[in-house]
Amino acid sequence: MPGDKSISHRAAMIAALANGVSRIKNYANSTDCAATLWCLQQLGVRIDQTENDLVIHGVGIDGLRAPTDAMDCGNSGTTMRLLSGILAGQNFVSTLTGDESLCSRPMQRIIEPLEAMGAQISAKDGRAPLTIYGSSDLKAIDYELLIASAQVKSCILLAGLHAGGKTTVIENEVTRDHTERMLDFFGVSIETGKAEREPENARLAAVRGRAQLRARDVSIPGDISSAAYFIAAAALLRGSSLEINEVGANPTRIIFVERLRTLGFDVLTTNISEESNEPRGDIRVSSLEAPSRGHYKSPFMIQGSQIPQLIDELPLLVVVGSQIQGGIEIRDAKELRVKESDRIAATVAGLRAMGAKVEEFVDGLRVAGPIRLTGATIDARGDHRIVMAFSIAALIADGETEITDADCVGVSFPEFFDLLDSAVER
Repeated sequence: MPGDKSISHRAAMIAALANGVSRIKNYANSTDCAATLWCLQQLGVRIDQTENDLVIHGVGIDGLRAPTDAMDCGNSGTTMRLLSGILAGQNFVSTLTGDESLCSRPMQRIIEPLEAMGAQISAKDGRAPLTIYGSSDLKAIDYELLIASAQVKSCILLAGLHAGGKTTVIENEVTRDHTERMLDFFGVSIETGKAEREPENARLAAVRGRAQLRARDVSIPGDISSAAYFIAAAALLRGSSLEINEVGANPTRIIFVERLRTLGFDVLTTNISEESNEPRGDIRVSSLEAPSRGHYKSPFMIQGSQIPQLIDELPLLVVVGSQIQGGIEIRDAKELRVKESDRIAATVAGLRAMGAKVEEFVDGLRVAGPIRLTGATIDARGDHRIVMAFSIAALIADGETEITDADCVGVSFPEFFDLLDSAVER
């Protein structure tokens, strides 16, 4: 698999804030991650790149320079939200913009805490472009996440590096922890653990300001969210078997594999090790004649605290759910409506076009199963996750499927179709 996109963004940004030269191996080659590098270069960071390996000449937390123009984050919400936290602590003005999709996505969720820390941010109706009037004298805050979002949590923690005192983020639902792991790897003293409050699963992450980061060499594991499409394909296509090596096995990201096992699929994770503070391992999957949920006839439920850890894989999981006894129901996933597209609406429309019985809710959907899908024309709405999810649906469908805007897979996984083509026997 290509390098993990989430980890790649964070490795590049944090290496840029470190003192010294960091080498990053297996950096994701997606256009989203390229946008992060482009923005860092505009901020005065020297980056040497050879294929998927980088050398980043860190400038320290006070070494960034004012950009000469607005920085284009493309389609990357991670770039915009995390970089906003870093820019909030700089003594200059900067502007972040992006494509039409990114400029329609909600940014008030980061504007509010950053302004509470002392930055000033100009936006139109809480959306990009964002003009950030930074301050090197940010104040530390204790902030409870209003929505489960690793991007918002990371934004605040990165701003906290420039604040006086301890900045604490409390989340009521566990989100991916790559930022905390990467900060720790680069020498930042970071506190994580259970929050002494309700609900019982509330967690905290805290950093002390003015930390000095030390350059490190980083090896990025394969992207588990990218691997998910191949895992699903091998699980669903009869007679298939597949092994994917050196893929990320972070506990906050591996829940997709766990849910497939719960649904009765033959998926095994082996050879777990840790490198650059991130676990990785091999995943083996084999198809079964008929995955069994026992005698269940009601839909398999995905809801609550599971949603933040499955957010990228939910459209794919719905495709899988259309093939199991009782189908699948997704709830508490309103966040899917403000991704690169309205992923609830796009998934519902696509599955209905392929002959599935689907009910749409404000916060999710329900699909009956099992159903034999039929080929159709799918409007991907310019969303890479929708393209890839319905590519797997197309493999198991009767007849030909045409997916519009398929080139947008380059946002996260440029080699998706070539790799899929090489893996599927005809």
